[in-house]
Amino acid sequence: MILQSIKMAWSSIVSSKMRSFLTMLGIIIGVIALVVLVSIVNGATSSVTDSISSMGTNLFTVTINDNKENPLKIDDLSQFTDDGNLSAVAPVTQSNVTAASSYTSESTTIYGTTAAYAEIQGLELAYGRFLRTTDVDNNSRVAVISSDIATEIIGRPNVVGEYIKFDGVEYMIIGVLESDNTDSSSSSVYEAYIPFTALIRLSSNVSSEVTTFYVSAADEDHMDEAEASLTTLLMGRYSQDEDAFTVRNQSTILETMQSVTNTMALLLGGIAAISLLVGGIGIMNIMLVSVTERTKEIGIRKAVGAGRLSIMQQFLIEALMLSLMGCLIGVLGSWGIIEIINIVGDTSYNLSGGVVIIASCFSMAIGIIFGIYPANKAAKKNPIEALRYAS
Repeated sequence: MILQSIKMAWSSIVSSKMRSFLTMLGIIIGVIALVVLVSIVNGATSSVTDSISSMGTNLFTVTINDNKENPLKIDDLSQFTDDGNLSAVAPVTQSNVTAASSYTSESTTIYGTTAAYAEIQGLELAYGRFLRTTDVDNNSRVAVISSDIATEIIGRPNVVGEYIKFDGVEYMIIGVLESDNTDSSSSSVYEAYIPFTALIRLSSNVSSEVTTFYVSAADEDHMDEAEASLTTLLMGRYSQDEDAFTVRNQSTILETMQSVTNTMALLLGGIAAISLLVGGIGIMNIMLVSVTERTKEIGIRKAVGAGRLSIMQQFLIEALMLSLMGCLIGVLGSWGIIEIINIVGDTSYNLSGGVVIIASCFSMAIGIIFGIYPANKAAKKNPIEALRYAS
């Protein structure tokens, strides 16, 4: 009986192709909106969280807001690693310079730091080595450059042992960073790292005072204890004034980012779901018209013995088929739109399987909910009145 109802529903749908398509259009648009928007948000969330996670979730960023006439020097940083909860510390300061070779020149962001920076930030080298403690102690003119500087400013990937000029001052290249293939943008990254003490000499706007530094926790599972130790050390140095400094916990930032993006996904998904509800109302309206048009058919079926359940099942299956067909077309359209966005925008968004399942279930529920009233109306018709109405 169910198979026969499906055949009859399919016959009714294909007999009025344009009307059926227009009926499904609300579901199609709703599914596309839901799947595309949520998939893009999920893709963006994954990219951001991967970028944050790649820097490590055991990282603290400390910014000194008020030194209380007790400026923090590079030699003072060792006090933080004396605490067993903290493993490494690295100051960082930056300046914009012009990086030049015999090949070409470009504006470059240059960072002054120490040997521990690579470990804390998880930097990977394609060639050579990172800075060492002796480089910082001796104010050595050495540099670790990004892969884009190597290939686009100097002209080849492996340039270890060669020289580059920053604002006219010559530095020997001791390392080249691994290319960041996760970056979805096509813009080049011109960055270089030199000893903290060397940047003080290179740039007049860089002070010997440390105002920003990174600290890594000894154990990622005990971040609260590490943060408490770090805060205690800073409070002791800056007269118990918690406003004198800011400590940012990388894992907290990651959790906050995930919470924000999850909320955004729910918000956009809710807005898109409204389109599905509108599509459901469209299905109910068309099904009511169909019930009226097929009054004679309903009367004849009841006259030959079809029960109320059989009539109701036929129209309910038809509404469900319209909804699911619209969902299928919407999912295929979503896949196509996401692929176009990836090609045009040079991105890597993926169709979210979970969202597709949710959209399918929601579409099925809409087909059933908005099909019940027309199906029930058809099933309640009196066969004699139905036959008289159609004559």
